[in-house]
Amino acid sequence: MILNSISEKPVGVIGAGNFGTVIANILALNRRVLLYTRDEQTAARIKSENQNRGYALHSNVEPVHDLEQLARQCDVLFPMVPSLHFRAMMRQLSPYLQPYHILIHGTKGFDITLPPGQSLENVTRLTRQQVKTMSEVIQEESVVVRVGCLAGPNLAKELAQRQPGATVVASHFNEVIQIGKRMLRNDRFQVYENSDIVGVEIAGVLKNIIAIASGALSGLGYGENAKGLLISRGAVEMVYLGRALGGDLKAFLGVAGIGDLVTTCNSPMSRNFTVGYRLAKGETLSDILADMTEVAEGVNTVRIAKKCADHYKVRALITDRLYKVLFEGMTVEEALEFLMRYPLNVDIDFI
Repeated sequence: MILNSISEKPVGVIGAGNFGTVIANILALNRRVLLYTRDEQTAARIKSENQNRGYALHSNVEPVHDLEQLARQCDVLFPMVPSLHFRAMMRQLSPYLQPYHILIHGTKGFDITLPPGQSLENVTRLTRQQVKTMSEVIQEESVVVRVGCLAGPNLAKELAQRQPGATVVASHFNEVIQIGKRMLRNDRFQVYENSDIVGVEIAGVLKNIIAIASGALSGLGYGENAKGLLISRGAVEMVYLGRALGGDLKAFLGVAGIGDLVTTCNSPMSRNFTVGYRLAKGETLSDILADMTEVAEGVNTVRIAKKCADHYKVRALITDRLYKVLFEGMTVEEALEFLMRYPLNVDIDFI
């Protein structure tokens, strides 16, 4: 396939959440877009109201609810589905996919494969073989070969307002990167490229842990010194754990790593930041999650990352304390006290 051969076909977006809707509108600046939602009534409502989740739809966006139609009409698909539902979505989509399809996902989460009868709650350690990125799920569940991801400081509300922003399209295939750049780039949205797709995926997932911790700091009323300390130590922790999981250092120092980390650690618009903030204000995790309209990927990521860190013997102090806050009853104040008293001497030792 050459770039020109896809210009006449619409591009598909799978998932009509906030981010999926906004990405559909960005893509619609350059071509026609089919926006998939599972529910026929939801698709009809979006079409009649010409808006979704408060975002007006570009005239080039058409809501659909048929995966077969989507795969038949589109050669390039952008799955924007929470990690918890990603594999199930791929299994539904897979019968309609062909080797010529290109999938570029925007999901910042992990998929876990466990033996029958086991659950994530009762497993003490996880290996990399049990923890899959979404590009790996796509390849496991379909005949698609050319896979990419997009990751970066991409808060949906700011992108919808056409504020300046950027993302990274990562893939082992340069063709996928160039197609993604051509489809997404506009005068307010820069697109960078990276060949380390796994590193970019892992960076985008792990920063959600630090975002929860940053929200907790803000909820406690602490200022910029504390946040600067958290972000810098959080970046180091991301590198330690990310390299153990197969990512390259460069991915964590770029737009999808540091760029996304700084953004989500400073924005009340981030769902993960909001979880941490509300925890620090005394709310329970169950109440917070029940009240949220979209998934905060970082909560499940904390559970997964903690078990991976234990298996690979990676020092991940922020992740470890946050795990105790979320799942073992430790208070945010107790976690912070531990982190401030822990003896650390070396600032950077991974370069």
